[in-house]
Amino acid sequence: MSRLARYPDDSLFTEMGVRLVTYDRPGFGASSPRSGRRVHDAADDIATIADELGIDRFPLFGVSGGGPHALAFAARFPERVTRVATLAGPAPCDAGGLDWTAGMMEANRKTSVAALRGREALVAHFAEEDAESESPATLMPAAEQAVLARPEVKRMLAAAFAEAVRPGTDGWIDDELALYGLPWGFDPAGITVPVRIWHGTRDTVIPVSHARWLAARIPAATLIEDGEAGHAGHFAATPAMLRWLVTGD
Repeated sequence: MSRLARYPDDSLFTEMGVRLVTYDRPGFGASSPRSGRRVHDAADDIATIADELGIDRFPLFGVSGGGPHALAFAARFPERVTRVATLAGPAPCDAGGLDWTAGMMEANRKTSVAALRGREALVAHFAEEDAESESPATLMPAAEQAVLARPEVKRMLAAAFAEAVRPGTDGWIDDELALYGLPWGFDPAGITVPVRIWHGTRDTVIPVSHARWLAARIPAATLIEDGEAGHAGHFAATPAMLRWLVTGD
């Protein structure tokens, strides 16, 4: 996703003394595409960015599709990671024992089915969606739409999506393929750093069963479930997760 996708209130970061570094995943925004990439490829991208900025060890924070990419870095470079937080993120599409699409909203289930069939099928799927001209937001459950309609969230997402899919970019297909249709390229069970996983039990974008699967396999993982939250509940959960990343409390 675009580097502009983040918690919409900058004061949260300044009050905690956080230096927030975000980036465009390949093919989004100003980042060059990388066709056929898998989630584990993100590790080298993050390492390169950190090296360029002179950052040695740091905590990682990933929301939704960003969660697996944060875990990829922790798996590849544990010596550079203090803690990892993921919110509302998916499990690998080849997760053993997990019914990946159970409880998932229809639009995402269809994307998953197409991604498992390969790139051409995924391209055709999104072309059909575009032809039907339904906005992704209108497909979301009412509870999610209420959060996404908040002025500060709406402004941030509008800018983030406009940057992510601006003319000439081609990251969406590769990103969905990496998350929905290809093995990640690493085993979450090999992650050794502290991990905190947050998920809303009412999430139908990425069902909570994904978080439970990850928490059961990552040795140092703690799972936090919010019984009242859906996918967009990650906005309300961010301050506490960020505090844990910075202080460990």
